[in-house]
Amino acid sequence: MLSTHDGTVPGSGWLGGDAGVSAGPAAPRLFCFAHAGGGASAYRPWRLSLAPDVDVRPVVLPGRESRIRELPYRRVEQIIDPLCEALEPYLDRPYAVFGHSLGSILAYEVARRFTGLAGREPGLLIVSGRRAARLPARRRPYSTLSDDEFLGAVGALGGTPPELLEEGQLLRLILPTLRADFELNETYRTLPGPRLRCPVAAYMGTADPEVDRAGLLAWGEETAGEFTMRVFAGGHFYLKDDADGVRSALRQDLARVMRSEFTR
Repeated sequence: MLSTHDGTVPGSGWLGGDAGVSAGPAAPRLFCFAHAGGGASAYRPWRLSLAPDVDVRPVVLPGRESRIRELPYRRVEQIIDPLCEALEPYLDRPYAVFGHSLGSILAYEVARRFTGLAGREPGLLIVSGRRAARLPARRRPYSTLSDDEFLGAVGALGGTPPELLEEGQLLRLILPTLRADFELNETYRTLPGPRLRCPVAAYMGTADPEVDRAGLLAWGEETAGEFTMRVFAGGHFYLKDDADGVRSALRQDLARVMRSEFTR
């Protein structure tokens, strides 16, 4: 039986990780939000390769992985309060927030929620594979399509293994969460809140059908801080296509920004 959103999941239930992987006591944290349907497993390679210099903490939303029996959220305004409440105990050291595709808007709203709060403000926001939060969508909604059309559209983005799309029983299990994630993304409008003050870095793939350079550059208008943009080889899921380049960029961006955080 699926559980409802009753707020009973402790903060640790929102954060994934790997046993035996630890970061140094001075390592900055990097909270990571995945694409639609994704979870902690999307960032396992980062958690392994960036330790012990960076404490990578993937966020696990309801409806997937260890939270598969929970109902997924369909609106950003419903998820942001319990999400931020769960993350707050982990903001005890300098941190950055990363989000890819759908994850970008969640990372953005989390960063805004903690902006201006002493000792809670992020040192860096990294957004990836999505147009700026305030820009209207360029494509028709996927969440309202029939199952066959929906799965075809999602498969074309390249992030879902073909064998998964062909596995009927498993597909039926994840389809409601996948649809809910797309609905959450497609119905999103920016929430009331302050303009960011932290630096923002925006990433994209050269052949991403979901975002162009103009749409990515518009993220710079969301902050009073520094803005940088990086373009990697690959499509919407360039994170896998150019994994080494992405990890190198992450280290550079985190080192530059977090160095100033530790010396404040």
